[in-house]
Amino acid sequence: MIHPLRCRCGTLKGNVSHPEKVSRGVCYCRDCQAFAHFLGKPDDVLDEMGGTDVVATLPKYVSFTHGLEQLACMSLTDKGMYRWYARCCNTAIGNTARDIKLCHVGLIHTCLEDGRRSLDEPFGPVRLRVNTKHAKGKPKAMPVSTAKAVLRFMKLLLGARLDGSYKTNPFFKPGGEGPIVPPTVLARGEREQLMKTVSS
Repeated sequence: MIHPLRCRCGTLKGNVSHPEKVSRGVCYCRDCQAFAHFLGKPDDVLDEMGGTDVVATLPKYVSFTHGLEQLACMSLTDKGMYRWYARCCNTAIGNTARDIKLCHVGLIHTCLEDGRRSLDEPFGPVRLRVNTKHAKGKPKAMPVSTAKAVLRFMKLLLGARLDGSYKTNPFFKPGGEGPIVPPTVLARGEREQLMKTVSS
């Protein structure tokens, strides 16, 4: 099964294969909230408690078919995650680690929704909620399903590391020598301003 991936304006397009192998969750961390504000799209990305609906999968299951030149990358700090978006319309795409060997991508719901069906259909329901201490409210705890989802995904990560398939990553240059586009790293003042916005 293949699920489409696209930015809001339709310039950047791609696909996600094997949606049955993902781990879907909601992250309430301040960094994810700050990313939404960086894009100027907090109402588009965040739910009413400040959470971001994320579909975690392996990069090898993601491919881009059109508009790759619109893919942009930023990082809140010089050691932070790479956060990907479409520069054409500031659609959040996903998050990756800086090290290609930590081969996961958290695709953000904004690039997966098509308006015709719930994300529950291709990717299943939300099974974990993380960093809830930063939520603007009290999200329902999911300890059992969270543990199962994390264990299941860790097996996928380990398998990709052992068989070398982690090297197949559309967000990194061939050979894993850095991201395919230079990341914009926020200056301290920019980051502090975003965090003030998140905390307000």
